Amino acid sequence: MTLTVESLKTTDTHCPYCALQCGITLDPSPGAEAREPVLLSGRDFETNRGALCRKGYSAGNLLNHPERISTPLRRRTDGGFDPVSWEDALDEIAQQATRIRTQHGADAVAVFGAGGLTNEKAYQLGKFARLALGTSRIDYNGRFCMSSAAAAGNRAFGLDRGLPFPLADLDNASMILLLGSNVAETMPPFVRHLRNARDCGGLVVVDPRRSLTAELCAEGSGWHLQPTPGTDLELLLGLAHVLLSENLIDEDYLSTRTLGLASLRASVNPWWPERVATITGVPASEIRRTARALAAAASEAKTGGGPVYILTGRGVEQHANGTDTTTAAINIALLLGLPGTLGGGFGTITGQGNGQGGREHGQKSDQLPGYRKITDPSHRAHVAKVWGIDPEIIPGPGIPATELLHTLGTADGAKMLLVHGSNPALSSPDASKVIAGLRRLDFLVVCDFFLSETAAEADLVLPVLQWAEEEGTMTNLEGRVLRRRAALRPPAGARSELWILTELAKRLDAPGSFSADAREVFEELRLASAGGLADYSGIDWDDLDQGAAIYWPCPSSKTLNHTPGKRSGTPRLFLDGFAYPDALARLIPLYPGTSRPALHAPGKLALVTGRLLEHYQSGTQTRRVAELNAAAPEARLEIHPGTARAHGIRDGQRVAVRNERGEVVARATLSTAVRLDTVFLPFHFAGEQNANLLTDSTVDPISAMPEFKNASVSLHPLGDES
Repeated sequence: MTLTVESLKTTDTHCPYCALQCGITLDPSPGAEAREPVLLSGRDFETNRGALCRKGYSAGNLLNHPERISTPLRRRTDGGFDPVSWEDALDEIAQQATRIRTQHGADAVAVFGAGGLTNEKAYQLGKFARLALGTSRIDYNGRFCMSSAAAAGNRAFGLDRGLPFPLADLDNASMILLLGSNVAETMPPFVRHLRNARDCGGLVVVDPRRSLTAELCAEGSGWHLQPTPGTDLELLLGLAHVLLSENLIDEDYLSTRTLGLASLRASVNPWWPERVATITGVPASEIRRTARALAAAASEAKTGGGPVYILTGRGVEQHANGTDTTTAAINIALLLGLPGTLGGGFGTITGQGNGQGGREHGQKSDQLPGYRKITDPSHRAHVAKVWGIDPEIIPGPGIPATELLHTLGTADGAKMLLVHGSNPALSSPDASKVIAGLRRLDFLVVCDFFLSETAAEADLVLPVLQWAEEEGTMTNLEGRVLRRRAALRPPAGARSELWILTELAKRLDAPGSFSADAREVFEELRLASAGGLADYSGIDWDDLDQGAAIYWPCPSSKTLNHTPGKRSGTPRLFLDGFAYPDALARLIPLYPGTSRPALHAPGKLALVTGRLLEHYQSGTQTRRVAELNAAAPEARLEIHPGTARAHGIRDGQRVAVRNERGEVVARATLSTAVRLDTVFLPFHFAGEQNANLLTDSTVDPISAMPEFKNASVSLHPLGDES
């Protein structure tokens, strides 16, 4: 594929992968035969300081990849695809949507979005679903990423923003408790922000696997707690018990800035360290050591010492009790008097590129732009006024992602699905159910730039722009809004999703107005978000273009002083109070189910899933980069040598990993990094290597987060053939 780059200039933008949104610079390649149409280099931006991971460095490989889709594709009866014009493709989508709505009702057409879409695309997708389609059935893959953290932040603080402080604040930390996040592999430039805590011997990593991040704790740099999978909540309750029973809490902070201490104290009374040790496998002495070290560091932070932070990631959040587990971590931060101070705080590490902005502007099933509630009449009225419609037109709340995907094609489920920027055939729990649902649909439309596993099931595939070909904004893990800039012209047949949604809205006679121009959509987003929790109304596009550091919430009253080199908006949340009317944070009592059945029967092992250094999400992009795929070409099952011996498994042998949901075949890698009762699989691979064929679709009752990180499996050695 040839991309035109003449007359294009050097462009500062951001990496297309994780929520660090590392700063990069793109220069058009000088030669027509260049492997990449742009030269990509890291630049001095706060999250990466010029460094990039190997995924970021190789991102330009995909822009002229031979497998790039450059024309709409329609499925043939034999399963193959034929090119079709944009006019015919859009007409067919509109006709199918109209037919299905007429026959089955508006909710028979569903939309599934993504945390990688720009703010403008996420906003317009939510608007399109509710106005052009009239459906409540919209959700997105961020439900599988940040939903538990968001729910916990909202109920404790009244507001959810991944990091309520700039990432650079970690640079001076004396102690960091990092729960369930392997940043050394998932976002390597993050590690430089852990350096001071490591130097102070204050990096504590909680992970059932000795990950690359946990290995940073070696040689006096901190310590690693390795609990039984699925017991993080009990471990955190044990830490809280020590803080309270030994009076290591910040009583002045708790009395002036929180509510609920008495109830919390009663709830943690039963969780003394010796009891917790029998559940988690973490020695009682280590539980006490960690709690006391946190308290000592927090006390020193208030008298001039380095700040203390508690950070969570997917490892503790992707569980059926993920909201409670994240809340337990927040409780500890509050007991230590950290959130809303300069002495430290609590944060959750957002994963997807626009995982923060993607969950603020209307993709979620219960949400309107600005983090507004779709059930609140005043919120509906505000957004309806911006949209120029009657509030009654806006549908009510829909259903979350797992339920939406697992009911596709059923009597009560959607008959038509539009997928934007996601690959649910690979990334959803109990994936075989999702694949079966996709095949039951009357009509499936997928917008993508490669033929992903989900796109391969589609009736129509629409080719869209890649990151270096589009304008827009992204919001990184700090809540900082950034400009994504186009550096080269896209293939002639590819189109912006903003254009696609605008053209479809015309064909569907949608009320309101739609635009294909990213800046116009951003200006409308500002108005729709005004007064909401995620208020973007004071953010100016031109200021972003000039490099201003602007963090939401940024109401219009904070429009001034958006100058490069200075922070504006709200870089640090909660300094003047939390986002409740009384400005007080909530300590939440938690009660793990005492009658919860044992997850793992005798002879079963706990399966933990996660990411590799070389790959990203479902691997649709990174598995197509030759050097990344060569470094990690297949799923490898990490298994402890003792466990392997007990199962008759040799290093490099193929193993069938089974449970009642399915079977995955992977090659064994023997490693003492995993517990004897645990195995690890990456989730980037397709076909018989798809780890999500085994994951549990049981969801958190508050966030609807599935149980990704703890499935019960058995192992069955196979032959040694390749």
